[in-house]
Amino acid sequence: MALTKSERRQRIKRRLRKTITGSAEKPRLSVFRSNNEIYAQIIDDIAGKTLTAASSLEKDFSKEGNRSEVAKKVGQRIAEKAKEAGVEQVTFDRNGYLYHGRIKSLAEGAREGGLKF
Repeated sequence: MALTKSERRQRIKRRLRKTITGSAEKPRLSVFRSNNEIYAQIIDDIAGKTLTAASSLEKDFSKEGNRSEVAKKVGQRIAEKAKEAGVEQVTFDRNGYLYHGRIKSLAEGAREGGLKF
């Protein structure tokens, strides 16, 4: 029996989350992608808290360019917010998505913004 796209992603996500956790010293950068928008959160799993978040839906965010360019801007925005929160190193949680396209663009934008992972 074939898996649906979302079932496949959930299976990959569960497999990834066995090894990826966020701590106060090295929180987890989690990415969620919908058809039109992209969201990123920096999470401390031990305390169970979201330290900061950024998305393409924020009010002062310009959605100029294609979706990959928007994802890169979101990556740069999350890096800025992380620095304000005192976070320099993160573990990248691609959330079951392939490291390709918008996910890769977001990661590159976050690296350009100064996050290390």
